[in-house]
Amino acid sequence: MRVLIVDDHTLVRAGLARLLQGFGGIDVCAEASRAEEALELALIHRPDIVLMDLSLPGRSGIEAMGSIHAELPSVRVLIMSMHDDTQHVRSALERGAAGFVVKDAAPLELELALRTAVAGEVFLSPRLSSRMMAPLFGRPRSAGIDALSNRQRQILDMIGRGLSSKEIGVELGISVKTVETHRARMMEVLGCRRANELVLFAARQGGDPT
Repeated sequence: MRVLIVDDHTLVRAGLARLLQGFGGIDVCAEASRAEEALELALIHRPDIVLMDLSLPGRSGIEAMGSIHAELPSVRVLIMSMHDDTQHVRSALERGAAGFVVKDAAPLELELALRTAVAGEVFLSPRLSSRMMAPLFGRPRSAGIDALSNRQRQILDMIGRGLSSKEIGVELGISVKTVETHRARMMEVLGCRRANELVLFAARQGGDPT
């Protein structure tokens, strides 16, 4: 998977590039700081995915996405932002974004977003998708542990008992990668920004959440 990173902050681009290079099978082919540069580099490098910041100097990431799609319709564009209001998310999706990721998401969530996008599907950070879907069902959004699936509650209980991802995978008969994906989603749902916050939350629950 070839990825073009577009962000106007040099340190953010450097951090994202280093993070993405650590994911298996992902190559950062170029970096851009402006919408115009993003289009130029996309035409040169033909990436599979453009990881695009929503806020750019001059033109927004959504406008830049439109220019890229006009020239390279097969390129997938994943929007990232510090803003998580539904208006920005809806606008990005309506204009053809392959997903929307909040910048404070866990690294595993970003990897999942990229792999989902390159597979031709649309990815939304969990807290965004639950917020946008709630009105469709006419009920308030679930919060806290009630928003977790039964499998995630199982894993949360095991985390609280001090088991590692490898040990959890062995006990449940699933891969370590699957466990880590569940952990990333739980962190988003529960509002945990760091892995140790999830561990502390799990420890406080006690007993069997199922």
